[in-house]
Amino acid sequence: MVAHDEIGGLLPIKRTIRVLDVNNQSFREQEEPSNKRVRPLARVTSLANLISPVRNGAVRRFGQTIQSFTLRGDSRSPASAQKSSSRSTAPTPSKRRSSVLWSEMLDVSMKESLTTKEIKRQEAIYEMSRGEQDLIEDLKLARKAYHDPMLKLSIMSEEELTQIFGDLDAYIPLHEDLLARIAEATKPGGTVEQIGHVLVNWLPGLNAYKGYCSNQLAAKVLLDQKKQDPRVQDFLQRCLESPFSRKLDLWSFLDIPRSRLVKYPLLLKEILRHTPKDHPDAQLLEEAILIIQGVLSDINLKKGESECQYYIDKLEYLDEKQKDPRIEASKVLLCHGELKNKSGHKLHIFLFQDILVLTRPVTRNERHSYQVYRQPIPVQELVLEDLQDGDVRMGGSFRGAFGNSDKAKNIFRVRFQDPCPGQSHTLQANDVFHKQQWFNCIRAAIAPFRPAAGAPQPPAEGEDNTPAALRRRASVASGVTPVEVGGDAPERGSPGRAAEDTKGARAQQTRSGFRKARDAAPFGGKRRETLV
Repeated sequence: MVAHDEIGGLLPIKRTIRVLDVNNQSFREQEEPSNKRVRPLARVTSLANLISPVRNGAVRRFGQTIQSFTLRGDSRSPASAQKSSSRSTAPTPSKRRSSVLWSEMLDVSMKESLTTKEIKRQEAIYEMSRGEQDLIEDLKLARKAYHDPMLKLSIMSEEELTQIFGDLDAYIPLHEDLLARIAEATKPGGTVEQIGHVLVNWLPGLNAYKGYCSNQLAAKVLLDQKKQDPRVQDFLQRCLESPFSRKLDLWSFLDIPRSRLVKYPLLLKEILRHTPKDHPDAQLLEEAILIIQGVLSDINLKKGESECQYYIDKLEYLDEKQKDPRIEASKVLLCHGELKNKSGHKLHIFLFQDILVLTRPVTRNERHSYQVYRQPIPVQELVLEDLQDGDVRMGGSFRGAFGNSDKAKNIFRVRFQDPCPGQSHTLQANDVFHKQQWFNCIRAAIAPFRPAAGAPQPPAEGEDNTPAALRRRASVASGVTPVEVGGDAPERGSPGRAAEDTKGARAQQTRSGFRKARDAAPFGGKRRETLV
């Protein structure tokens, strides 16, 4: 009958039924919420709508919910469907950490018996203890909310998860041990009389993080690659929108141990600052600071060697002559990053402790590598030249060759001392800050191979003794060679040197007031630029 009516035409009674059905639809939904399964709304797209923001047990509830959640379909649990149909969804508030101060939990009579300095000391100790509790919670969360669900749902393989997460949960007992030691040192009133001996005995155990920190670079690269997978991206986005994440992405949780390590010296110094000099903890805290600084130094050294080797393994050589034993022997990567060459092409530059390597980033079969560009320059043969804004035009021509064309800014040049190889690279940074960073790093690397410029050397017979020439000689002695405007006679090939110098001097005199203000500060020790 219904099929016939739909084909042959709707009866009046049918239209009446439809009108009544539309008018009473919302009433029936409110009257029978337990009997009706409502199709979920399209806006229910994240775990934020599946998990209630409970203060405690968020990880446990997430584990229960994740079992009924799939990345391939749009199905949701009946409870979430009813919630979506009864009212519009609102952003779920993030879970926030407690920020209660130690003094706020203290008894009034006890608080009155302590000096202001002692209260601040106890606050600093409590801050360290509270930070350990937060760290333990985050380490457990990373395992239960990210690692285990992705393994169970086959979003990543076990091998990939091991490389990304490492032995993250293995460090939980280490920090629980510190909490237990602090608890033993805490008096019934809530104060900690002495903590120095606890820290001196516990801090050396942080050396266990050497392996984890050394693996962070490879872990970050793999995680970024896996984010290209839609399933991984969708899962991580759902977690990010959920209250347990506190708006932190997965890498923020994986990087928490490293960020905690660098905070220990600050926490110890804060405790020491509020500790009287005649207190038994004073000397022990100073010893603890030295211990943690040594631990961090060892971890940084190990991490630096691992990072250095990682990039060495990524290098590809087009010519066997490009291979230099100093590259393979490198243990320290001083700095690296992206710069543009004179033609505007992007290069990735690596400055190892003994050699500078210019490369081009390439990708083959989803494998990222760095193709060595031209001949690497050993540090002892490296010359650094500072170029002022406008000295070179992107595209290869010197200032003035193309009229009012765009001029390059934030540029410098690196080349061999010996002109025979004929290699010179004009490089451009994104801004003056990055140029300064590169300039300082390269200058520090070549400084040990340059003679001291403290005592001026007498000029040789017939040698140019003008102020510009003296500045150039002093700069070369320090490893930095400035290129003066109008002072490139060999490159220009002009016979009228005096006329060229006169024109250059006049051009400099007509500079704007901005150039004069910029010249007030030294750049790179010899060139004058504005520093930021």
